[in-house]
Amino acid sequence: MSHFPKLLSSQIAYDVARTMLDGFDKHYRLFREVSIEAKVRFETGDWAGLQQLQRDRIAFYNERVRETTVILEDEYDAEQIEDEIWQQIKLHYIGLLTNHHQPELAETFFNSVFTRILHRSYFNNDFIFVRPAISTEYIENEESPTRPTFRAYYPGSREGMADCFERIVHNFQLERPYEDLKRDIGYVVRAVTEHLGDFRIAPNFQIHVLSSLFFRNKSAFIIGRLLNGDRTYPLAIPIVHGPSGKLALDTVLLRKEQLLILFSFTHSYFMVDMEIPSAYVTFLRDIMPRKPRAEIYTSLGLQKQGKNLFYRDFLHHLQHSSDKFIIAPGIRGLVMLVFTLPSYPYVFKVIKDFYPAPKETTRELIKSKYQLVKQHDRVGRMADTLEYSDVAFPLSRFDDALVRELHEHAPSMIEYQRAKDGTEEIVVRHLYIERRMTPLNIYLQEGTDEQVEHGIIEYGNAIKELMAANIFPGDMLYKNFGVTRHGRVVFYDYDEIEYLTDCNIRRVPTPRNEEEEMSGEVWYSVGRHDIFPETFRTFLLGDPRVRAAFLRHHADFFDPALWQGHKDRLLAGHVHDFYAYHASERFIHRYGSTETGGEPARRAA
Repeated sequence: MSHFPKLLSSQIAYDVARTMLDGFDKHYRLFREVSIEAKVRFETGDWAGLQQLQRDRIAFYNERVRETTVILEDEYDAEQIEDEIWQQIKLHYIGLLTNHHQPELAETFFNSVFTRILHRSYFNNDFIFVRPAISTEYIENEESPTRPTFRAYYPGSREGMADCFERIVHNFQLERPYEDLKRDIGYVVRAVTEHLGDFRIAPNFQIHVLSSLFFRNKSAFIIGRLLNGDRTYPLAIPIVHGPSGKLALDTVLLRKEQLLILFSFTHSYFMVDMEIPSAYVTFLRDIMPRKPRAEIYTSLGLQKQGKNLFYRDFLHHLQHSSDKFIIAPGIRGLVMLVFTLPSYPYVFKVIKDFYPAPKETTRELIKSKYQLVKQHDRVGRMADTLEYSDVAFPLSRFDDALVRELHEHAPSMIEYQRAKDGTEEIVVRHLYIERRMTPLNIYLQEGTDEQVEHGIIEYGNAIKELMAANIFPGDMLYKNFGVTRHGRVVFYDYDEIEYLTDCNIRRVPTPRNEEEEMSGEVWYSVGRHDIFPETFRTFLLGDPRVRAAFLRHHADFFDPALWQGHKDRLLAGHVHDFYAYHASERFIHRYGSTETGGEPARRAA
């Protein structure tokens, strides 16, 4: 240990470490300010403002990384710092994190700044945090936060639940009155009692509620858990604006499956104020034990931490598996080369170098479409993506056919290098990673009549909700949609996506003569952003089972008036309501409470 004092002898090393942590602290302060502002926007019903906060926050991380990198390059000539000094910088940084409330996020920020400064050949060396150096367990015990992560309530009996839930709601101190809180609390208690059945109150009967509200779209969610004996039940209560402008409790979610959908990768990130994010993640893992920590961090808006944890989990899986990456089954895309690892529930998407006709696009345009989806409200109908650069894979794990495909379709995206152990690696310069789903076209081809019916209902609902969210998918073929394990249809091919408000919705003109009527070609002019809903029949209704189900449930789909109506409402500034739960679960439908404002819920979770 005699070398240790020498390692900490550089003042520059301490100053660089301090500058990096200052950069992170500024990022997380701004991150929390957005979550606090979200409460004000919700209270005032400023839905456009909430959407803007969501978009702005996504850019914060990269802005602070760039800002910190510029400071280090200008003041310390960071690219020329020697390895010995970088070792000291990391040790000083660890020391600065000892009593920090977000150490895991700060470590990821360090990695982001370091790898921006230096070449990727350093990615796997000792200068970055390959694994956590600071434990996040029991941070609250070591350093008392401003407020506890969750509050515990003790109903004492079934009869005490109403007063308990009323205290829970009032403790969030929303600056807007409720339509009829006692009515809604009665519905909550009734639903809880129905769900738990004829249960016996145990001595430890408690309700734990996270201290901050979770904001998304036009709802604020109370998130917690019920404890009774050795049983734990999740708890989520969405608060919405009623038609009178006052607040209402819309439902109560008490099943793990409902919470998994609420925190799904198909929804936008929550805005929630967290002093100790790891404590929130631990709490949420308790009520959603099947959900990876990476996905929970991402759903809380900490997507860079989610990416970091995902990649660690991925490397762990690689080390403990032996199957090979292969070309993903299904119809090959014109723009993306997609491959997968059969033992891992994700797909890897690489933008091709060349796009055959009729595709007219560029790599940068495609990347901009994926960024649009990242920043947009995905309303439970678009898959989130993880974007990575310079990812090294063991070449021995790549199927030969996949390597040939990469060389043929995306040669600029690959190169080779030697790993530390001397084995050869294939490096993919840029890729997207998405949750693997069953392609809808395969689901419809192989499904029973009941599954076809369900798939088409879901497909139509998905498109209509995307319309309401100002999204026109572009390529609406069934192969571009997937079916999740919860049976929901989700869109995942974004290279032709457009804002609906940018589209020109047209009816097919009436033929002027017999020659035009009999023509097999399009005889009328078509602009770049023109869409003709009547023509969608041609490529959507070929299968008889699909056609019958489609016309039963979504015959209006081919009427331009449907599309134009959504566009007109969007242009008028209307923000639609979207629910991450089935319409039948809302109190309006379960118990007949007053309907909330906005569009009626259409979709099943």
